[in-house]
Amino acid sequence: MGFTSFMDQALEEAQAAAARGEVPVGAVLVDPAGRIVARAGNRTRELSDPSAHAEMLVIRDACAAAGSERLPGHDLYVTLEPCAMCAAVIANARIARLYYGAADPKSGGVAQGARVFAHAQCHHTPEVYDGIGAQAAEALLKDFFRGRR
Repeated sequence: MGFTSFMDQALEEAQAAAARGEVPVGAVLVDPAGRIVARAGNRTRELSDPSAHAEMLVIRDACAAAGSERLPGHDLYVTLEPCAMCAAVIANARIARLYYGAADPKSGGVAQGARVFAHAQCHHTPEVYDGIGAQAAEALLKDFFRGRR
């Protein structure tokens, strides 16, 4: 079976988040059979919840549906490098593979900043693939913030 990217669906969620006035970040969680089990965009403002990042929302939904706090074998697609909070939850949920688009030099927690997966205290490290759909994700973020300035 060949590789199928779900970044286009994550970008759709990011666009929907932007339309709601949220920072345009989208995420899609895919089960080991290749089915989307959860998809979301940021909802921090809408929910008045600083933890309502796209990654957190899809992991919460999928864990609730699975009746488990762990999601082994699952793939997470997110349009922006996860922050340290989200990276820690990705590790705790035992996500198998993380695919992300744009790097986040300001708040990233995977390849930038905290580098959560590199710490000895991190009990699980997913395979990480960056730059998937990076140009589209970066353009969406730049357009969003340009409109706010």
